[in-house]
Order: sequence, then structure tokens, then C-alpha cells
Amino acid sequence: MDFGMPTLLELPDLEANAALCREQGLAFVELSMDMPEYQPDKIPAQFLRNIARDYGVYFTFHLSGFLNPCDFNDKIAAAYTQTALESIDIAKAARVPFINMHLPKSDQFTLPDKKIVLFDKYEQAFLRKLICFRDACTAAIGGANVSIGIENTRVFQETYGRTALAVLLESPVFAVTFDTGHDACSEFQQRPVIDRHSARLGHMHLHDAKDKADHLALGDGTLALAGYLDLAERHDCRVVLEVKTGQGLRQSVDWLRERRYLP
Repeated sequence: MDFGMPTLLELPDLEANAALCREQGLAFVELSMDMPEYQPDKIPAQFLRNIARDYGVYFTFHLSGFLNPCDFNDKIAAAYTQTALESIDIAKAARVPFINMHLPKSDQFTLPDKKIVLFDKYEQAFLRKLICFRDACTAAIGGANVSIGIENTRVFQETYGRTALAVLLESPVFAVTFDTGHDACSEFQQRPVIDRHSARLGHMHLHDAKDKADHLALGDGTLALAGYLDLAERHDCRVVLEVKTGQGLRQSVDWLRERRYLP
């Protein structure tokens, strides 16, 4: 297994993240494209390759959590899709093997007696946009060594989310990302969906959780972490230690070293 780290807000730039990654003996940094400095037009492929070479690490991408290629407004959906395609082009050129993303969350109408989820009510329009996105990404990746992982969020607990995941996985370029804390905070309601598609598991966001708090350093919560690590090893997953601070990252690395998951 390759272990990596997320982009840390406390660090000033990409190079500082790469330096900490190397210092901790990790293999990669997952760049958060929610941040302004990591938009596709701000991270040229040669720039990424140079830093990867200089620090002996590599990068994965995490697309914006707001990415919604299924928006009912065609212009908005097209802009989100174009952002994903630009990220794929950079990934191919910079030897970035994995792009992570969330499924879009549907708007809903609250009526006196029930809630109407718009992606369910307008399922055909939703799926038409999703299939266009899937096929555009598949064509853009072609035969390159790049996969797109769909990360579990509360959308996995919705009918449209489970349908969307299955539709995307019809393409070989899509995979599943298992976020341990998201599942724990949902009272493990997302795990059955992940297990249903376990053959496509390719990436893991590992962090501890307790009650409704997640993104805790390994050892600070109540999760059975060894079971998740065994699952990641069986499926040859990359594992991001998805904590939010340098202190939490160092604690998590120490936890792994004490148990000989890292040298």
C-alpha cells in the first residue's frame, strides 16, 4: 500500500506539502482543488512533475466537493465537466494516477407532508447529464493510467446516489473511494454500498472517528482501523491519512509505524 497525506491548510504552498510528505516517509500528496492555488490553471503539469521529482513523491487530485456535472442548467453543468476534463489532461501529463470526487448532492423541495428529491423526480435528466459526464471522462482518459474514484458521502444513502455510482462504474476508468469517517458518521449506512462494489475499490481516505466527529488522528477515535487497513491491502488501495493538521498527520504516521504498516 502507498500511504499519502491531504493538502494541509497550515502549509504555505505545494512545495511545503511535498516536503512534509517526504519527511514523514509517505508516498503522495492529495491536492485539494477546493483551494484557489490548486485550480487546473494554477498547477501546470511540468510544475507538478518537477516537485514530484525533487521530493521523491507523487500527487493525486481531489476535485472540488461542489463539482456538479449534473446541474439542470446546461451551462453550469458544462463548466463543471470542463473543469474535470482539464484536471484529467493535467493528470495525464503530470503522471497523476488518481482523481477523487464526490457525487453531486441533489436539491430538494420540502412539502407539508414529504420531501421531494429533484434528482429522483427528474431522474432521466439527471442520468442523461451523468452519462455524458462519464463518457466524456472515459474518452479523455483513453488508455492512460488515470482512474477517477467516487467517494462515499451521504449521497450514497440516497436512491439517486446508488444509481449514479452504478452508472459511473459501467466505465472502467471509474473506481470507488472508501472514506472511513464519512461512513462512521452515517452510522455505517454507506458501507453496504461500498461492499456491493468492493471489486472496484481503489482508494481510501483513512481517519479515525468517534461519535459524530471524524477526521481524527489514528488512535484518537473508536474505529477498528486494522480492519480498514486489511481491506485496503486486499484491494491494493492507496491510503490518504485524511487528517487536517500536521500534528494529526505525524500522530497518524507514528501509529502506523508502531504497528509496522510503515517502515
